[in-house]
Amino acid sequence: MTASRVLVLNSGSSSVKYQLLDMADRSRLAVGLVERIGEDTSRLVHEPLAGPAAAGGKREQVGRIADHEAALKAVAAELAADGTGLDSPELAAVGHRVVHGGTRFTRPTVIDDEVLAEIRNLIPLAPLHNPANVTGIEVARSLRADIPQVAVFDTAFHSTMPEHVARYAIDARVADAYSIRRYGFHGTSHAYVSRATAALLGRPVEDVNVIVLHLGNGASASAVRGGVCVETSMGLTPLEGLVMGTRSGDLDPAVVFHLARVGGLSVDEIDSLLNKKSGLLGMCGDNDMREVLRRAGEGDEAARLAFAAYVHRLKKYIGAYSAVLGRVDAVAFTAGVGENAHQVREAALDGLAELGLALDLEANAARSPQPRLVSADYARVAVAVVPTDEELEIATQAYALVTE
Repeated sequence: MTASRVLVLNSGSSSVKYQLLDMADRSRLAVGLVERIGEDTSRLVHEPLAGPAAAGGKREQVGRIADHEAALKAVAAELAADGTGLDSPELAAVGHRVVHGGTRFTRPTVIDDEVLAEIRNLIPLAPLHNPANVTGIEVARSLRADIPQVAVFDTAFHSTMPEHVARYAIDARVADAYSIRRYGFHGTSHAYVSRATAALLGRPVEDVNVIVLHLGNGASASAVRGGVCVETSMGLTPLEGLVMGTRSGDLDPAVVFHLARVGGLSVDEIDSLLNKKSGLLGMCGDNDMREVLRRAGEGDEAARLAFAAYVHRLKKYIGAYSAVLGRVDAVAFTAGVGENAHQVREAALDGLAELGLALDLEANAARSPQPRLVSADYARVAVAVVPTDEELEIATQAYALVTE
């Protein structure tokens, strides 16, 4: 029997998302989530999707799950109850989402002690994410030390940016000393969607130039030339770029100095303000685009202003990346807002006919879970809505690595 299953783990600070996939046919066998780890109200939701266990539907348990080790052991028990446990000989690898790979990790990597130590060393670049990623890796290795554990890095897809794009225009010695450069994030999503868009157009990925707009609570744009990222909106951290749910996106750095000198805010207070209390939330009090749209439709001026700022930033990046690519074959919208908010797509592309962009308004407004084109027949540039699948991308990269 050829081992073809991959368990994908996405370990957050207080949560673990997971999926078990069979790469023989790219099917999902189970999905689940453990949230509020360390609290008395911890919750595990497990859903088997194949085999006899699927008939039972979702299973849920509520009660304290002390730490990530307990969480992953609970996940292993749920999978074992389905007959797809971690001891299965069909399990080929565990794929771990790791947010920051720095400049060293530019491709999926089998994790050994040296690799794990280097991921720990990168914690200062991603203090909210890499510690939880490390914990997930450590626990998974303890549960199945005999199979490959593969790290797939959010930053890796963007490592192909030219050096003059990745560099900030600051003192080079300071930049090198503190690893200050543009890394980009959401890389697994941008990689998956750029390839899926080429497939939707029926063309080889090497022949297609795509602007990918990953619009969720976190949001980022990328310019992808022939399957290779040449520019992305997030930088040293996920704060740079588009207006997001709670992040400001692009900002004059002197705002930080002003808040410190005039406002008396500490570094930690400014960090919290820009990352957790800005964006849509900061402008109108809601970070859920559905609520922003509802309120704007009812005439709420704060919501209208927030929506206008969000869309304006999108337009700027579409225009800028059109210039970077020279020729654009498609603009692809993905993630929660990108896939579901047709008003955002319509507003972002309104007035961009000179760039070859035009929507079929009826197609754009129709809901569908499938990848689809929503551009007008006469448009020079295709507009695609492509549901992202970061877990499948992680599983694909991990499986390809361990079966080489």
